[in-house]
Amino acid sequence: MGNVDPRTKYPRPPMPERKQDRQPGHTDLMEPPPDHGESSYRGSERLVGLRTLITGGDSGIGRAVAIAFAREGADVAISYLPSEHDDAQATEARIVEAERRCLLLPGDLREEAACVEAVERTVSEFGGLDVLVLNAAVQSERDPNAAIARDEIMNVFTTNLVAPLIMMREAAPHLQPGSSVIVTASIQSFNPGPDLLDYAMTKAALVAFTRALATEQGERGVRVNAVAPGPVWTPLIPATGWTEKLVHFGEDTPLGRPAQPAELAGAYVYLASEEASYVSGAVVPVTGGKHL
Repeated sequence: MGNVDPRTKYPRPPMPERKQDRQPGHTDLMEPPPDHGESSYRGSERLVGLRTLITGGDSGIGRAVAIAFAREGADVAISYLPSEHDDAQATEARIVEAERRCLLLPGDLREEAACVEAVERTVSEFGGLDVLVLNAAVQSERDPNAAIARDEIMNVFTTNLVAPLIMMREAAPHLQPGSSVIVTASIQSFNPGPDLLDYAMTKAALVAFTRALATEQGERGVRVNAVAPGPVWTPLIPATGWTEKLVHFGEDTPLGRPAQPAELAGAYVYLASEEASYVSGAVVPVTGGKHL
């Protein structure tokens, strides 16, 4: 296949004004449906035998990464909210199709016990842990002047920041030299939008988290990196609360459209692979040309 024009490879705005009323949103309600690489991703044995745990692995970027990792030869555990079980089962089917082991881990990572159990069950089922992907997050459109209720702030902070810290705390004793941690940051880490004020705060903090951990974990032979997506067409987007911005989502990128989850997967595969053996403390942008 020859080169494909990245501007027209996937749907361009205007996107349908089809909002969802609950985070993190459902894949089967999305129009157009997102591409997670179900038909397009081809593995090349880059992650054979790696035991991986992906938070938020049921849909969106997490599903695309799970599919790619399985097709590269990894076993995949995915944690997800119990309400997202249908999406998780759809992801599981793709992992099993790739003839890899899949472990479903329903639970609310805002609860410490769920974080502890996710790591414990992964290690018990797979016999260890080689790659931890800290991907689960929530976001909502916010009013001006930081007019956000405290419980809403705590929901975002606990999901996006506290859970990754606890997951890392629990995973660290199991990570051996050659293991890696991959964090989902965001373009919002560097170019924050006021309508995502609290979300942007957490994503900026995750860059600090990534860099500090990379410094510390390097002495143990464990690499820590982040991927910073730009606008990506995932269930989180129609569930954010936007109206006008939803219609024009991704239009402000140089490529003129949002990414599909499948277009993020390769960055995670690279960072988990031996090809990135000297890459740690990096933040890899996948932004359609928007600058970090």
